[in-house]
Amino acid sequence: MSVLTSDVESRILERWNSNPMLKPYIAKVTVNIGVGADSERLPKAMKVLEELTGQQPAPRRAKKTIKDFGIKKGDKIAAVVTLRGEKAHEFLRKVFETVGYRVKASSFDDYGNVSIGIKEHIHMPGVRYDPEIGVFGMDVAITIERPGYRVMRRRRMRSRVPRRHRVSKLEAMLLLKQLFGVEIVGE
Repeated sequence: MSVLTSDVESRILERWNSNPMLKPYIAKVTVNIGVGADSERLPKAMKVLEELTGQQPAPRRAKKTIKDFGIKKGDKIAAVVTLRGEKAHEFLRKVFETVGYRVKASSFDDYGNVSIGIKEHIHMPGVRYDPEIGVFGMDVAITIERPGYRVMRRRRMRSRVPRRHRVSKLEAMLLLKQLFGVEIVGE
């Protein structure tokens, strides 16, 4: 069962075509691999991210101590890469091929952001298993914005984006369907 009906789609598309400032776009794609307390796996995870994205990943540190997991505040526990523009689109094509061009409706939040989990990076097209590196899962977060979101990030005269200009859940679903042919699956 598809969440988007043809009536809803046509209304959204008509709105986008009437005003170019309303058409959303993919602002960035954030790819994260968390390894936890095992510091020997972090360089391997960073190597995997660099091979998949073509960019140098940045390590992330723990914000607080969790004794049960053996994590101390300040330990490097993850690696992250942010992709924008054409690199983001190329990477998303691989991600959607990995998940079979199907995304759950529950993966979308109310502001048009999408989060997808990949259990094993070796399922991605063009990736071979390397026993020295191992297998890593990753989180892919897609941030969708409209033109005009700069007002909340600029230094001078910072303002907030009103609710009527924010990207809705349905608009984000339609954008991914248009750009990548993704099928939105109900809960």
